[in-house]
Amino acid sequence: MLTIKVFALCFFALGAVAAGSARAANPVVVVETNHGTIKIELYEEKAPVTVKNFLSYLDDKHYDGTIFHRVIDGFMIQGGGFEPGMKEKKTKPAIKNEAANGLSNARGTVAMARTSDPDSATSQFYINTVDNTFLDKKEDPNGVGYCVFGRVIEGMDVVDKIAKVEKKPAPRGKASEPKEDVVIKSVRKADEKK
Repeated sequence: MLTIKVFALCFFALGAVAAGSARAANPVVVVETNHGTIKIELYEEKAPVTVKNFLSYLDDKHYDGTIFHRVIDGFMIQGGGFEPGMKEKKTKPAIKNEAANGLSNARGTVAMARTSDPDSATSQFYINTVDNTFLDKKEDPNGVGYCVFGRVIEGMDVVDKIAKVEKKPAPRGKASEPKEDVVIKSVRKADEKK
């Protein structure tokens, strides 16, 4: 009887240690668009500043009603900073670039858009539709790169559909602005109700 109790106590203690050492699951967000739903896992451990920033915009409902304003088939889709009519939304201060986190701009990953200033990312993000490793820190001639902070875990078919929408004619360069708005209706944590 004593042996069974000791065994049970040891088993319970091991279970408690295992539970304590288990890492919490990464946050998952659901992006509802007028073309379908995209589910994204966020890499909080690898890009803590970036994920915190993204979630703060999500909490403020900043992304609701924005558009994917830059869409290039065979490259990426970019959104989170403009409303229909290319009306730019006010943003919070820029964050530091966490592109040195070892994550690559592979197909289906989500990264922060920025200007030529390495630490200029605010609310805009993009989803890679192909492997774009030239955007990684290790392949960037300037040694900067673009910070990957998540990946699509459901809805790459929706991303691919958005990438192929008809674009407005561009006087110079490649057309990238969709002819009809690709609207981000909402972005919510997966465990939250609308």
